[in-house]
Amino acid sequence: MKLEWFIARRYLASRRGTRFLSLITLIAMGGIFVGVMALIVVTAVMTGLQTDLRDKILGTNPHIWLTSYGENMRLAGWDGVVRKVRAVRGVEAAAPFVHTELGIRNAAGYAEFAILRGIDPGASGPPITDAVAKIRKGELSLSRTHSGLPPLLVGDALADRFGFFPGDVVTLISLQGVQVSPLGGFMPKMRKFEVAGRFRTGMYEYDNKFLYTTIPAAQDVASLGDAVTGIEIRVPDPADADAVAQRVITALGGFPYRTEDWKTMNKALFEALKLEKLAMAVILGLIVMVAAFNIVSTLVMVVADKTREIGILKSMGLRASQVQRVFMLQGAIIGFVGSLLGGLAGLLVTWVLDRYELIKIPGEVYFIDRLPVAFDWFDIGLILGVSLLISFLATIYPARQAARLYPVEAIRHD
Repeated sequence: MKLEWFIARRYLASRRGTRFLSLITLIAMGGIFVGVMALIVVTAVMTGLQTDLRDKILGTNPHIWLTSYGENMRLAGWDGVVRKVRAVRGVEAAAPFVHTELGIRNAAGYAEFAILRGIDPGASGPPITDAVAKIRKGELSLSRTHSGLPPLLVGDALADRFGFFPGDVVTLISLQGVQVSPLGGFMPKMRKFEVAGRFRTGMYEYDNKFLYTTIPAAQDVASLGDAVTGIEIRVPDPADADAVAQRVITALGGFPYRTEDWKTMNKALFEALKLEKLAMAVILGLIVMVAAFNIVSTLVMVVADKTREIGILKSMGLRASQVQRVFMLQGAIIGFVGSLLGGLAGLLVTWVLDRYELIKIPGEVYFIDRLPVAFDWFDIGLILGVSLLISFLATIYPARQAARLYPVEAIRHD
């Protein structure tokens, strides 16, 4: 193999009269470089988007929701249900919650809809959501307010739009428990809250709509009495949420209880992201295919230029298999160097994007406010492996053509 390596390196080197072929070689190598770099960057962005969305969804929502069938969307006698749920294998923590949509109004009279979540920060077990974790750490508070009104945590984007700051009084308007006035009109339930703090999840959809308060205050404004909306459940491994949800239903005896895990609730979103990742990989993979054709054309031109030399080498005893290996090695070197440099450049670009957050995106459109990236070493290895394979396959045809040359005809070639 030393002889084949020596000849292959000589053919790749730029010499007087062959600099045009060296330029074509660099172009082919550049095509592999650009294709691999683009694939790694795009794959890292799509993986980062999936990972970032998953983490923020899991940070704001429980792994499993347990609710009951019925038109009133309430779960009575939830104390016993929580005890049974906590005893189920795979359940790390369980706590009641209240979830309702209502109107929010500021002092100037501006109002719009928001989502109120009543939580129990003191529930036993690990914190189920990031909001509970921040309350336990002291970063947020749902303790007694200065005015004596129920406390309210407001999403950062929502607070900015309404001009809310800690200590401000907010009016919440609920359509649940609406009463009919003597004049025949409807009287919605209205309650005042004091803003106890602002939170930021980094996901615009939540920061723009969500409110947090205590369970008793949420029960009052939603007219639930002693009932709650359901039970929120945390499991050690979010990937096992569907299996644990099935065990919870079995332990509770089925109807009227039902569960929804985070994967089912966000299935459409993650399926769309997977499809986009696949589509982008296929489209950018065509760049590598084009670069492979450049390798074919480069080797064909080298064979045509070195025909006489090939004839001389074969007349001196170089076997056809050795000639074939020479050109296969030459193409493999082009593919290897292009893939290696493209991989390093792709890793560098993704690191810069992640480290300095150079690209900002509108959160109201894409749910997040920056371009996330994440390394998936399996994807990177797959990209490099496929690139090398394509580069190697591209060498077969020109290498076989070179090996088929007859020494006499090759030497007489003009």
